[in-house]
Amino acid sequence: MSTTAIPTNTKWWGGGRSPFNASYGKVMMWYFLMSDTFTFGAFLISYGTIRFSVNHWADPNQVFNSFPGFGHQNLPLAFVSLMTFILIFSSVTMVLAVHEGHKMNRKGVEKYMILTILGGLAFLGCQAWEWTHLLTGEHIAMLGDGTLSVVPTTVKMNPWGAHVAHEQIATALQATPHEKLVEIAGTLQHGANLAAKSSSELITMIQSSPDLHVNHTGPIAFGGYFFGITGFHGFHVFSGVVINVVMWIKTRLGHFDQRGHYEMIEKAGLYWHFVDLVWVFVFLCFYLI
Repeated sequence: MSTTAIPTNTKWWGGGRSPFNASYGKVMMWYFLMSDTFTFGAFLISYGTIRFSVNHWADPNQVFNSFPGFGHQNLPLAFVSLMTFILIFSSVTMVLAVHEGHKMNRKGVEKYMILTILGGLAFLGCQAWEWTHLLTGEHIAMLGDGTLSVVPTTVKMNPWGAHVAHEQIATALQATPHEKLVEIAGTLQHGANLAAKSSSELITMIQSSPDLHVNHTGPIAFGGYFFGITGFHGFHVFSGVVINVVMWIKTRLGHFDQRGHYEMIEKAGLYWHFVDLVWVFVFLCFYLI
Protein backbone atom coordinates (compact mmCIF):
# COMPACT_ATOMS: atom_id res chain seq x y z
CA MET A 1 0.00 0.00 0.00
CA SER A 2 1.37 3.40 -0.92
CA THR A 3 1.42 6.25 1.59
CA THR A 4 2.22 9.90 1.19
CA ALA A 5 5.30 10.94 3.17
CA ILE A 6 5.19 14.09 5.26
CA PRO A 7 7.75 16.75 4.31
CA THR A 8 10.37 17.37 6.97
CA ASN A 9 9.24 20.97 7.47
CA THR A 10 5.64 19.93 8.20
CA LYS A 11 4.44 19.72 11.81
CA TRP A 12 3.15 16.36 13.06
CA TRP A 13 -0.35 17.71 13.53
CA GLY A 14 -0.20 20.23 10.74
CA GLY A 15 -3.22 18.61 9.08
CA GLY A 16 -3.31 17.32 5.54
CA ARG A 17 -4.10 13.82 4.41
CA SER A 18 -1.55 11.92 6.47
CA PRO A 19 -1.03 13.14 10.07
CA PHE A 20 1.66 11.00 11.71
CA ASN A 21 2.16 9.48 8.25
CA ALA A 22 -1.16 7.63 8.57
CA SER A 23 -4.17 8.09 6.34
CA TYR A 24 -7.05 10.19 7.61
CA GLY A 25 -9.31 7.10 7.65
CA LYS A 26 -6.91 5.18 9.89
CA VAL A 27 -6.60 8.09 12.31
CA MET A 28 -10.38 8.34 12.58
CA MET A 29 -10.60 4.59 13.20
CA TRP A 30 -8.11 4.95 16.05
CA TYR A 31 -10.20 7.80 17.49
CA PHE A 32 -13.31 5.61 17.37
CA LEU A 33 -11.52 2.69 19.03
CA MET A 34 -10.21 4.97 21.77
CA SER A 35 -13.73 6.21 22.53
CA ASP A 36 -15.02 2.63 22.58
CA THR A 37 -12.18 1.71 24.93
CA PHE A 38 -13.41 4.31 27.41
CA THR A 39 -16.93 2.86 27.17
CA PHE A 40 -15.83 -0.71 27.85
CA GLY A 41 -13.44 0.52 30.51
CA ALA A 42 -16.24 2.34 32.35
CA PHE A 43 -18.41 -0.80 32.26
CA LEU A 44 -15.64 -3.05 33.57
CA ILE A 45 -14.56 -0.60 36.28
CA SER A 46 -18.18 -0.34 37.42
CA TYR A 47 -18.42 -4.14 37.47
CA GLY A 48 -15.20 -4.43 39.46
CA THR A 49 -16.42 -1.88 42.00
CA ILE A 50 -19.60 -3.88 42.65
CA ARG A 51 -17.76 -7.21 42.47
CA PHE A 52 -15.33 -6.36 45.27
CA SER A 53 -17.85 -4.50 47.44
CA VAL A 54 -19.75 -7.67 48.44
CA ASN A 55 -18.61 -10.59 50.57
CA HIS A 56 -19.58 -13.34 48.13
CA TRP A 57 -19.73 -13.42 44.34
CA ALA A 58 -20.64 -16.12 41.85
CA ASP A 59 -17.82 -18.66 41.43
CA PRO A 60 -16.91 -18.87 37.70
CA ASN A 61 -15.88 -22.52 38.10
CA GLN A 62 -19.41 -23.30 39.22
CA VAL A 63 -21.30 -21.00 36.88
CA PHE A 64 -19.45 -21.81 33.66
CA ASN A 65 -18.91 -25.56 34.03
CA SER A 66 -21.08 -26.92 31.21
CA PHE A 67 -20.16 -28.04 27.72
CA PRO A 68 -22.57 -28.86 24.85
CA GLY A 69 -23.15 -32.59 24.53
CA PHE A 70 -21.53 -33.52 27.86
CA GLY A 71 -24.67 -33.44 30.01
CA HIS A 72 -24.07 -32.67 33.68
CA GLN A 73 -20.32 -33.30 33.63
CA ASN A 74 -18.34 -30.70 35.56
CA LEU A 75 -15.99 -29.00 33.05
CA PRO A 76 -15.09 -25.62 34.56
CA LEU A 77 -14.30 -22.91 31.98
CA ALA A 78 -13.78 -25.48 29.20
CA PHE A 79 -16.40 -24.02 26.89
CA VAL A 80 -15.42 -20.38 27.37
CA SER A 81 -11.79 -21.39 26.75
CA LEU A 82 -12.92 -22.80 23.40
CA MET A 83 -14.76 -19.54 22.66
CA THR A 84 -11.62 -17.55 23.46
CA PHE A 85 -9.47 -19.77 21.24
CA ILE A 86 -11.90 -19.31 18.34
CA LEU A 87 -11.83 -15.52 18.67
CA ILE A 88 -8.03 -15.36 18.95
CA PHE A 89 -7.66 -17.68 15.95
CA SER A 90 -9.92 -15.37 13.93
CA SER A 91 -7.63 -12.50 14.86
CA VAL A 92 -4.69 -14.46 13.43
CA THR A 93 -6.55 -15.04 10.15
CA MET A 94 -7.32 -11.32 10.00
CA VAL A 95 -3.58 -10.57 10.31
CA LEU A 96 -2.97 -12.94 7.40
CA ALA A 97 -5.70 -11.22 5.35
CA VAL A 98 -4.03 -7.83 5.90
CA HIS A 99 -0.67 -9.35 4.97
CA GLU A 100 -2.09 -10.71 1.73
CA GLY A 101 -3.55 -7.26 1.04
CA HIS A 102 -0.09 -5.72 1.32
CA LYS A 103 1.02 -8.18 -1.37
CA MET A 104 -2.04 -7.26 -3.50
CA ASN A 105 -3.07 -10.92 -3.46
CA ARG A 106 -6.84 -10.82 -3.84
CA LYS A 107 -7.32 -14.61 -3.55
CA GLY A 108 -5.34 -14.69 -0.31
CA VAL A 109 -7.39 -11.84 1.16
CA GLU A 110 -10.62 -13.62 0.21
CA LYS A 111 -9.50 -16.88 1.83
CA TYR A 112 -8.45 -15.40 5.15
CA MET A 113 -11.42 -13.04 5.34
CA ILE A 114 -13.74 -16.05 4.99
CA LEU A 115 -11.91 -17.80 7.84
CA THR A 116 -12.20 -14.65 9.97
CA ILE A 117 -15.94 -14.42 9.26
CA LEU A 118 -16.45 -18.08 10.13
CA GLY A 119 -14.53 -17.57 13.38
CA GLY A 120 -16.75 -14.63 14.31
CA LEU A 121 -19.92 -16.58 13.54
CA ALA A 122 -18.65 -19.56 15.55
CA PHE A 123 -17.97 -17.30 18.53
CA LEU A 124 -21.46 -15.78 18.32
CA GLY A 125 -22.97 -19.27 18.12
CA CYS A 126 -21.04 -20.32 21.23
CA GLN A 127 -22.16 -17.21 23.08
CA ALA A 128 -25.78 -17.84 22.08
CA TRP A 129 -25.54 -21.36 23.54
CA GLU A 130 -23.98 -20.04 26.75
CA TRP A 131 -26.68 -17.42 27.18
CA THR A 132 -29.44 -19.94 26.47
CA HIS A 133 -27.97 -22.39 28.96
CA LEU A 134 -27.70 -19.75 31.68
CA LEU A 135 -31.15 -18.28 31.04
CA THR A 136 -33.04 -21.57 30.80
CA GLY A 137 -30.97 -23.75 33.12
CA GLU A 138 -32.54 -25.01 36.34
CA HIS A 139 -30.67 -24.40 39.58
CA ILE A 140 -31.71 -25.13 43.16
CA ALA A 141 -31.29 -22.19 45.51
CA MET A 142 -32.30 -21.26 49.04
CA LEU A 143 -34.60 -18.27 49.09
CA GLY A 144 -34.75 -15.55 51.70
CA ASP A 145 -37.64 -17.26 53.51
CA GLY A 146 -35.53 -20.37 54.18
CA THR A 147 -37.21 -22.60 51.57
CA LEU A 148 -35.73 -24.18 48.45
CA SER A 149 -36.79 -23.44 44.90
CA VAL A 150 -35.71 -24.07 41.31
CA VAL A 151 -34.65 -20.77 39.81
CA PRO A 152 -33.17 -19.80 36.44
CA THR A 153 -30.20 -17.53 35.96
CA THR A 154 -31.62 -14.24 34.77
CA VAL A 155 -30.97 -10.57 35.37
CA LYS A 156 -33.49 -10.80 38.23
CA MET A 157 -32.19 -13.93 39.98
CA ASN A 158 -28.73 -15.24 40.82
CA PRO A 159 -28.67 -18.82 42.16
CA TRP A 160 -24.91 -18.79 42.78
CA GLY A 161 -24.55 -17.28 46.21
CA ALA A 162 -22.78 -18.87 49.18
CA HIS A 163 -22.90 -22.67 49.44
CA VAL A 164 -25.60 -24.13 51.71
CA ALA A 165 -24.43 -26.74 54.25
CA HIS A 166 -26.01 -30.21 54.25
CA GLU A 167 -27.79 -29.72 57.58
CA GLN A 168 -29.27 -26.44 56.35
CA ILE A 169 -30.58 -28.20 53.25
CA ALA A 170 -32.40 -30.78 55.41
CA THR A 171 -34.07 -28.02 57.42
CA ALA A 172 -34.99 -26.06 54.31
CA LEU A 173 -36.55 -29.11 52.67
CA GLN A 174 -38.86 -29.57 55.62
CA ALA A 175 -40.08 -25.98 55.20
CA THR A 176 -40.46 -26.20 51.40
CA PRO A 177 -44.03 -26.58 50.03
CA HIS A 178 -44.99 -29.85 48.31
CA GLU A 179 -45.27 -28.32 44.83
CA LYS A 180 -41.74 -26.93 45.12
CA LEU A 181 -40.46 -30.33 46.26
CA VAL A 182 -42.02 -31.89 43.15
CA GLU A 183 -40.23 -29.33 40.97
CA ILE A 184 -36.89 -29.90 42.69
CA ALA A 185 -37.20 -33.70 42.48
CA GLY A 186 -38.09 -33.45 38.80
CA THR A 187 -34.99 -31.34 38.16
CA LEU A 188 -32.73 -33.91 39.84
CA GLN A 189 -34.27 -37.22 38.79
CA HIS A 190 -36.91 -36.57 36.13
CA GLY A 191 -39.06 -39.26 37.66
CA ALA A 192 -42.62 -39.99 36.62
CA ASN A 193 -45.73 -39.18 38.68
CA LEU A 194 -43.79 -37.23 41.29
CA ALA A 195 -46.84 -35.19 42.29
CA ALA A 196 -48.45 -38.32 43.71
CA LYS A 197 -45.60 -38.88 46.17
CA SER A 198 -45.69 -37.51 49.68
CA SER A 199 -43.44 -34.73 50.87
CA SER A 200 -41.35 -37.14 52.95
CA GLU A 201 -40.80 -39.40 49.92
CA LEU A 202 -39.78 -36.45 47.79
CA ILE A 203 -37.37 -35.21 50.46
CA THR A 204 -35.75 -38.67 50.59
CA MET A 205 -35.38 -38.69 46.80
CA ILE A 206 -33.87 -35.21 46.75
CA GLN A 207 -31.37 -35.87 49.55
CA SER A 208 -30.20 -39.11 47.93
CA SER A 209 -29.44 -37.45 44.59
CA PRO A 210 -25.69 -37.06 43.85
CA ASP A 211 -26.49 -33.96 41.77
CA LEU A 212 -27.93 -32.04 44.72
CA HIS A 213 -26.07 -28.73 45.07
CA VAL A 214 -27.72 -25.81 46.80
CA ASN A 215 -26.57 -22.22 47.09
CA HIS A 216 -28.09 -19.11 48.57
CA THR A 217 -29.29 -16.55 46.06
CA GLY A 218 -26.52 -14.08 45.31
CA PRO A 219 -26.37 -10.42 44.27
CA ILE A 220 -28.62 -9.78 41.28
CA ALA A 221 -25.97 -7.41 39.89
CA PHE A 222 -24.07 -10.45 38.60
CA GLY A 223 -26.62 -11.26 35.91
CA GLY A 224 -27.14 -7.64 34.92
CA TYR A 225 -23.45 -6.99 34.43
CA PHE A 226 -22.71 -10.34 32.79
CA PHE A 227 -25.49 -10.20 30.21
CA GLY A 228 -25.05 -6.46 29.70
CA ILE A 229 -21.30 -6.44 29.09
CA THR A 230 -21.05 -9.73 27.17
CA GLY A 231 -24.08 -8.66 25.13
CA PHE A 232 -22.47 -5.32 24.34
CA HIS A 233 -19.30 -7.13 23.30
CA GLY A 234 -21.33 -9.63 21.28
CA PHE A 235 -22.92 -6.72 19.41
CA HIS A 236 -19.42 -5.52 18.51
CA VAL A 237 -18.50 -9.00 17.27
CA PHE A 238 -21.68 -9.10 15.16
CA SER A 239 -20.89 -5.65 13.76
CA GLY A 240 -17.37 -6.83 12.96
CA VAL A 241 -18.71 -9.86 11.13
CA VAL A 242 -20.99 -7.63 9.04
CA ILE A 243 -18.07 -5.31 8.23
CA ASN A 244 -15.89 -8.28 7.28
CA VAL A 245 -18.60 -9.67 5.01
CA VAL A 246 -18.82 -6.30 3.24
CA MET A 247 -15.01 -6.22 2.91
CA TRP A 248 -15.01 -9.75 1.49
CA ILE A 249 -17.65 -8.83 -1.10
CA LYS A 250 -15.73 -5.72 -2.13
CA THR A 251 -12.53 -7.77 -2.37
CA ARG A 252 -14.23 -10.40 -4.50
CA LEU A 253 -15.61 -7.71 -6.83
CA GLY A 254 -12.10 -6.32 -7.26
CA HIS A 255 -12.81 -2.88 -5.79
CA PHE A 256 -9.54 -2.73 -3.87
CA ASP A 257 -7.50 -3.85 -6.87
CA GLN A 258 -8.99 -0.92 -8.77
CA ARG A 259 -7.97 1.44 -5.96
CA GLY A 260 -4.47 0.00 -5.90
CA HIS A 261 -4.46 -0.74 -2.16
CA TYR A 262 -6.27 -2.73 0.55
CA GLU A 263 -6.38 -0.08 3.25
CA MET A 264 -10.03 -0.84 4.05
CA ILE A 265 -8.99 -4.36 5.05
CA GLU A 266 -6.47 -2.81 7.45
CA LYS A 267 -9.18 -0.63 9.00
CA ALA A 268 -11.48 -3.64 9.40
CA GLY A 269 -8.54 -5.48 10.93
CA LEU A 270 -8.00 -2.74 13.51
CA TYR A 271 -11.63 -3.02 14.59
CA TRP A 272 -11.49 -6.84 14.74
CA HIS A 273 -8.31 -6.86 16.82
CA PHE A 274 -9.92 -4.35 19.18
CA VAL A 275 -12.92 -6.66 19.65
CA ASP A 276 -10.59 -9.56 20.41
CA LEU A 277 -8.55 -7.51 22.88
CA VAL A 278 -11.68 -6.38 24.73
CA TRP A 279 -12.72 -10.02 25.09
CA VAL A 280 -9.45 -10.75 26.90
CA PHE A 281 -10.44 -8.25 29.60
CA VAL A 282 -14.05 -9.50 29.69
CA PHE A 283 -12.73 -13.05 30.05
CA LEU A 284 -10.46 -11.95 32.89
CA CYS A 285 -13.18 -10.09 34.80
CA PHE A 286 -16.06 -12.57 34.50
CA TYR A 287 -14.47 -15.96 34.05
CA LEU A 288 -11.22 -15.85 36.03
CA ILE A 289 -11.70 -13.43 38.94
